[in-house]
This record gives sequence, structure tokens and C-alpha cells, in this order.
Amino acid sequence: MPLVRGRTALGDNHFTMATQDFKLLVSVVVSAEDERQAHDACRDLVDRTAGSIMTSGDCSDEEPGCWSVTIGKDLPDVMVHNDAATLARTVRTFIRELAPGTPLPTVCCEPPTAWTVLDDPDLVGQLVPGAERLLVEAWSERVPPLAPVAQPQAENSAAATAVEQATRLRLRVDVATGHPAGAQWQARALTSRVVDTAVITQVVERPDEVSVYLELGRHGETPDRAVLAAAEALGRSNWAPLSWDGRTAVLTWTDPFRAGPGIIGLELTANQMLDALGVAWPAEDEP
Repeated sequence: MPLVRGRTALGDNHFTMATQDFKLLVSVVVSAEDERQAHDACRDLVDRTAGSIMTSGDCSDEEPGCWSVTIGKDLPDVMVHNDAATLARTVRTFIRELAPGTPLPTVCCEPPTAWTVLDDPDLVGQLVPGAERLLVEAWSERVPPLAPVAQPQAENSAAATAVEQATRLRLRVDVATGHPAGAQWQARALTSRVVDTAVITQVVERPDEVSVYLELGRHGETPDRAVLAAAEALGRSNWAPLSWDGRTAVLTWTDPFRAGPGIIGLELTANQMLDALGVAWPAEDEP
């Protein structure tokens, strides 16, 4: 279920002057047979938010017969960019306007974004027919336009291609919540700082905690550089030192306070895929 929002790019790209991007995003999962039907179901919500549909995607692999639609609108620049209180207030104000009299859900804030999930099928169904939950996000981020990247020299092309094919990045997001759907939304919102799209491969539920495992795809970096760049994009400063598990680079972060619901732990892993590098795996009967 792709979401469109500002993000920090991975790699060694050189940046020119940045611009400010302050947006409100509303993503809804709706029962629909095709994209057009999903858009039609969201038409009233688009009008009420004075926004426009930014992206939509078939998520029937996760929930049969479902489509995800993301509505976006630009917001006026704020004086204090990436300020947690401003971002959270933007989300709360929108919820009050969208559903007056509804108890406000918990707003999670990890600048440059704040978000909440409306997971009440009765309420959300009144806003979008056939929908059960809705994600509201406020984003305020400086988005640096990429400068032209020099093409690799001929003698380096093969090596660059091998690395791009060989490094796979994954992320585990631990969320203090009893609601798997809310944990998945938070994991997707956070992951979008690193990649355009991610695939949830596993969801593990424990009492008051849910772990969401995501596949972030292959990257043109060595494993250690891939996890370090992804950690920088995720925006936390107190990551544990880089470690190795065989050929896999591992980087972890844990919330030292665990003061309430929200993201309490992260684990980034990146490994080299030996088959992509031309290294044969041993046969099953080999020692």
C-alpha cells in the first residue's frame, strides 16, 4: 500500500538547495473490486478534505478485495518546521474537523511526521463506504532535489551492478500496542522515510506489543553502508553500534523510556545475497 511523502534518499547523492514540503495525508483501506471503484468510494472524503488522490494500490495480497487510497493536500508552511507539537496539533485539528464529537485517538509523533489511526469500522464506514480504518499523517520535511549523479566508469559498472543486486535491506518495527492494524500503519509510515514501497512479510503479536517485519528491497550499497544510511533516514540518534551476524549487518534502536504507545524498537538488517554475486550455495548433501 504505497504512500507518497517526503523522504531522505539513500546513497551518496549530492544535494542542492532544499525546498519545504508540508502536507497532510489521509490513507484509507476500502473494499473494492478495482481502482476506479476505490476512487469512487473515496470521492466524498476527497471533497471534504479539499485534497486530491495521490496514489492508490491493490492490497488484496494482505486483505482480499481491498484497495488502499491515499489523499493528500498541501498545508501552509509553519514557523517551526518538524516541531512535534505543531505536527501533532495538525493531526488532531483535522480529526476534529473530520469527525466532530469523536474521541481523539492517540497521536504518535516522530518528526518530521505525526500520525494516528482511526480503527473504528462504524466511524470510518460513515466517512468512506466499505472502509474499516484510516491513517492520518502530517509531514513537514525539507525535501532536497537530487543533483545529477555521474555515471560510473566502464570498469566499475560490473562491480556496481553486482552490489546493487546483492544487498537486501530489511526492517523490524516493534510497536507498543494491542492492535496489529495500527502497528502496521505505523511501520509503513516510518518505512516510507527510507523507500517508496515496502512489503510486510510477517506480523508477530505479543501481549501489548506487535512486531512488524518489512522487506525494503535491494540497494546499491554494501550491507554496512545500507543500514547506516537507512538509520540516518529514520531520524534517531541513539542507535546501538553496528554489529555483524555472519554476512548480515545489524543495527538496532530501542526506546529507553517506553513512556506510552508507539514505536519502541527497530532493527535494520542488510545482507549480501551470495547467489547474486555468483557464489554457489552448497548442495543439501554437502557438509
